[in-house]
Amino acid sequence: MNAVVLDTDVVSFLFKRHSAAVLYTADLAGCAPLISFMTLAELERWPLQAKWGPEKRRLLAEHLKQFAVTPWDRALCATWAEVMTIARSRGFRIDSADAWIAATALLYQIPLVTHNRDDYRGVQGLNIICHA
Repeated sequence: MNAVVLDTDVVSFLFKRHSAAVLYTADLAGCAPLISFMTLAELERWPLQAKWGPEKRRLLAEHLKQFAVTPWDRALCATWAEVMTIARSRGFRIDSADAWIAATALLYQIPLVTHNRDDYRGVQGLNIICHA
């Protein structure tokens, strides 16, 4: 089974049943969907920031169970450092969170499914699936 890393935006589209989620259905079919620990952290912030009630929190927790979460390790940290340094040396700004997600896809050598291709413009060697 092939694996893909999902960007936070795509996980969000799937959770919210956003119309853009349909764009990625074929790309996700038959794949093992992985998310970076960073995506999990970003999504864990939502209920706190928006002061969600218990039911909506439960729905998000259920949604997130379908994704395997890739942990951090020394190899991922080294890859993140390379992503940050190379992108910025090429004149591209990359947010720290996006660099963690890109580093995850690069480390595992699998595609990144995102709706925000521009967030990753400076990342060399990244296989991006984007329908934006």
